[in-house]
Amino acid sequence: MTFSISLKILKKIKPFLRLEARRISSGGGSSSRTRNIGILAHIDAGKTTTTERMLFYSGKTRSLGEVHHGNTVTDFLDQERERGITICSAAVAFPWQESKINLIDTPGHIDFTMEVELSLGAVDAAVVILDASAGVEAQTITVWSQADRYRLPRMVFVNKMDRDDADFDGCLQDLRKNLKVLPVPLQIPIRRSKELTGIVDIVRRKLFTWDTKKEGSNYKISPLPEEFSNQCEVKRSEIIDIISGIDDQLADIIISKDSLTDIDNETVFKAIRRATIEQKIIPVLLGSAYKNTGIQALLDAVVSYFPTPSERHKELVSFEGDFIARVFKIMHDKQRGPLTLFRVLSGSLKRNGKVIIGRGGSEIAQKIYEPLANEYREIEEVSKGDIAICAGLKTTMTGDLLVGSSSTLKKLQKKFPKIVPQEDEDDSADEYRPSGSLFSVETKIPDAVYFCSVEPPSLSQQKALDLALMQLQREDPSLRVRYDETTLQTVLGGMGELHLDIVKSRILSEYKVDAMLGPLQIAYKETLDVDQARDSLLVEKEIAGTKQKIFIELSLKQGQKDKFIIDSSKEAGEGLTTLRPRHQALIKKGIMAGLERGPKLGGIVVDTYAVLHDVNVGPKAVDSFVIATAAQCVQKILKEAGCRLLEPIMALEIVAPGELMTFVVPDLSRRRATILDMSPKGEANKQLRVHAPLAELSNYSSTLRILTSGRATFFMEYSHYAQMTTVDQEIAIKTAQGLM
Repeated sequence: MTFSISLKILKKIKPFLRLEARRISSGGGSSSRTRNIGILAHIDAGKTTTTERMLFYSGKTRSLGEVHHGNTVTDFLDQERERGITICSAAVAFPWQESKINLIDTPGHIDFTMEVELSLGAVDAAVVILDASAGVEAQTITVWSQADRYRLPRMVFVNKMDRDDADFDGCLQDLRKNLKVLPVPLQIPIRRSKELTGIVDIVRRKLFTWDTKKEGSNYKISPLPEEFSNQCEVKRSEIIDIISGIDDQLADIIISKDSLTDIDNETVFKAIRRATIEQKIIPVLLGSAYKNTGIQALLDAVVSYFPTPSERHKELVSFEGDFIARVFKIMHDKQRGPLTLFRVLSGSLKRNGKVIIGRGGSEIAQKIYEPLANEYREIEEVSKGDIAICAGLKTTMTGDLLVGSSSTLKKLQKKFPKIVPQEDEDDSADEYRPSGSLFSVETKIPDAVYFCSVEPPSLSQQKALDLALMQLQREDPSLRVRYDETTLQTVLGGMGELHLDIVKSRILSEYKVDAMLGPLQIAYKETLDVDQARDSLLVEKEIAGTKQKIFIELSLKQGQKDKFIIDSSKEAGEGLTTLRPRHQALIKKGIMAGLERGPKLGGIVVDTYAVLHDVNVGPKAVDSFVIATAAQCVQKILKEAGCRLLEPIMALEIVAPGELMTFVVPDLSRRRATILDMSPKGEANKQLRVHAPLAELSNYSSTLRILTSGRATFFMEYSHYAQMTTVDQEIAIKTAQGLM
């Protein structure tokens, strides 16, 4: 009896044992079997749904997660499941075809674009997902440009091909027109009665059909029916012709065979791979993640066409065996504390291993985990090309370089002096970010467009609130936290209303602090109203029985130069010749503090720099007195010379039926909007691109819904700051002061 029960149990768990063995065999060892990819797209294009299918078909999960059911793996925050959107990027690892895929699912909402920026430095390639009915959308262009900065190979997956209004050819046209790339479709959709019934693999000349009733796990590969044979041959010849024009190896084979049709599949696969890695073409695949169609073919393409870690980081060949890694995200776990997500560029790291931080200091990697969103499986070692999570690193920052020894760090400093900071350079955590082709590019932190005050419900919870904000800012560098000396309040700066609303919700749900946020205000900036202004300040004061004296002469000028320079002309004061380096650093700090707050609305002063003409610091002047005097001198000049406001301008993309644009355009004109472009979008819709001041867009989504009876969609993102007219400036000041 006991034997028969054990046999039954064994039969049930045998498939999962095979999956686990497959996962273990692909999890370590050669990095040639590893693919590190990111999933990028406009909001609601289907990133998370696609990721869930990948996890399910690889055997990593045993059930299909659905966004609308709130049970997805990568959207694990309460706020993500409630709203049905991705807020934080999540890393997952799973096996496929004897390979291991490390995947990062990123947000599509513009308020969380910083998550995309941080993730791109850790991957070797990206899958960009398009909505088949919408094509290339505004956020698609944004994430595409981000991937351009990191020079990532890409492929496109045209999702939602099951929809009635799906337009595969239109998506290809959008890619050429809006992204200026060369798309190469590797598949042909088979649609009957406007439904996706199969996919033709052009290179293999095969027909793929999925059994969607069984969650898409079973799919059939059949010989190509004659009705599609001619179309497939034409498309296959087109692919070979296109790639032969940019790949010499394929061109030589075609010349030797004198034929475009007599080329074997393996040769075509290799040519597509070379062209993809060199970013000369964009392979395009199709399917429907929600209807469980086309995902396995997408995974095959990821393994076949995307580069291995070694192919992406050839610069590190001479560092073989030396542990080198880059931190790309910090998370906080209630039980485990701060968790560091890092990408191993060379060598390996074992549990309890020592790591040295590139900007100084060392720590112990107490535990190492394989990533699966918010679930963690402890592992003993992580090797080259892999992505992992480390517990125990308390001082690491996003963008930090981690190495295994001081000798490795010195070798890096010698070989890459522009990338790795030297010992005598400024190594502050706020300023250091690895840059260059080796460690991606400098992390670009976007400007905040909204700000608000934040206060704890009682003084006893002030410390808990400060801790929550510190940890949230460490996770999300786009969240700005500062203490305003004038209002004596903590001020939050964010990318939008949703961004700050999520921050408030996380403070309550994760840190149990019922913080009170003040009304949202627009983050205006200020700039000098004249070309230049000059003044001096003499301050004498007795502090604790010691006489303090300092004289300082400055001028402020318009321009994009360094915020602080020293006058090197003949007219410069004699005090500059005896200026100590320590006092120079203190004066610079004071000037920077003075430019943090303009006289109009307290906005940061931009496009303005200071020139120090003369200075005389008393022998017993304390540091804080020097800093305060420099700041006061800057404030004095700004107040007397005058400043003007700069307001954030938003880029809007509105898609609506053509006949309704007669209601949309006049409303935008009343909002001081500038019409940039209007073009057809599909059969009946038009796409309108405009620039409009953020101050005029309060509750615009509700207004647009009313004007178009809910038939329009719109997307908004920050574009730039622009000068305001005198009238608009007065209105903005009165509004901010509560007088309007």
